[in-house]
Amino acid sequence: MRIAIASDHAAVDLKAVCCEYLIGLGHEVADLGPETADRVDYPDYGYKLASVVAEGIADYGVALCGSGIGISIAVNRNPACRCALVSEPLSAALAREHNDANVLAMGARLTGEDMAKACLDAFLSTDFGGGRHTGRVDKLTNPSF
Repeated sequence: MRIAIASDHAAVDLKAVCCEYLIGLGHEVADLGPETADRVDYPDYGYKLASVVAEGIADYGVALCGSGIGISIAVNRNPACRCALVSEPLSAALAREHNDANVLAMGARLTGEDMAKACLDAFLSTDFGGGRHTGRVDKLTNPSF
């Protein structure tokens, strides 16, 4: 799979761990930055990640910041992205199965390395369930307020 990953300064170390882990599993990984722990703004990296996923350049995205909240909000501004903030594997699997999430968000200050790897495994190994969930997911992309 082609996976794009981006973070802010608070999650650079977890991003490096996730990149190495995903490459070790045989995935093609595009690290969208940042390169260092110098202060950056998470919306810039969230928007960049969302664009890559929305354009089909990557199959999935991984968004990381200190809490995971800010970058997930930024990614979800793009209507082609369904970014789920998770902190454990069951939520990661349900995000794929029920919501057809195409971006996984995690907080580096809240999620340890082993848990992040478990979340990645659950997210990437779970297919969208379709069926009764399809109409709901369609409403996420095309809301009728």
